[in-house]
Amino acid sequence: MEEMKNDIVKSLYALQDAVYGDFSAKLIPNISRDCFIGVRTPQLRKLAKDMVKSGEYKDFISYLPHKYFEENQLHAFIISEIHDFDMAIKETERFLSYVDNWATCDQMSPRVFKKNLGVVEKYVSKWIKSKDVYMVRFGIKTLMQYWLDDNFDIRYADMVANIKSKEYYINMMRAWYFATAAAKQFDAVLPYFRRGKLDEWTRLRAIQKATESFRVSDKHKEILRALR
Repeated sequence: MEEMKNDIVKSLYALQDAVYGDFSAKLIPNISRDCFIGVRTPQLRKLAKDMVKSGEYKDFISYLPHKYFEENQLHAFIISEIHDFDMAIKETERFLSYVDNWATCDQMSPRVFKKNLGVVEKYVSKWIKSKDVYMVRFGIKTLMQYWLDDNFDIRYADMVANIKSKEYYINMMRAWYFATAAAKQFDAVLPYFRRGKLDEWTRLRAIQKATESFRVSDKHKEILRALR
């Protein structure tokens, strides 16, 4: 298994773009520059698809933790490609404990979740109560991804609003959730943009992100600006 892992790292280095590695490291300051190889996302996604198609991914995702950011990205993209729901949710649960940055958290999106939302919702309820920053962030992201359109219910907005945290990467995702909700369910979530339902930091960030979004109408942006 160690040999397999080394082969994967060699494959990643073969795709290296050091300048891109510098760029990525600046976006994710909580990870040492030494942990960035410098591989672009489309190349990682292609490698993940090829590994899943060939069946060569199982040993790789069983080997944790990873050293490099790109290994974690590859792991996330592999999970996103798994077609068996039971395996996808099991591997998501296992990997979330090792996720250490916002990019890996946000870019992991198992496609098979969409057909199993009833089960996924139970996991989301658990994730957002976790003490792990990126597990909570992933739970919020999942609510934003699957429960802001036809499946929307105000109780999901309450779930996000009721999260109490001082963690930047949690509260930024909460702000992102409400900014996205403003584009899709404006009337329902407008009360959350008024003072009282959200902590002030998250409320103001949500207003900022919503007023910068091309998906929110000019009329709704004016209403939100007046609430600053």
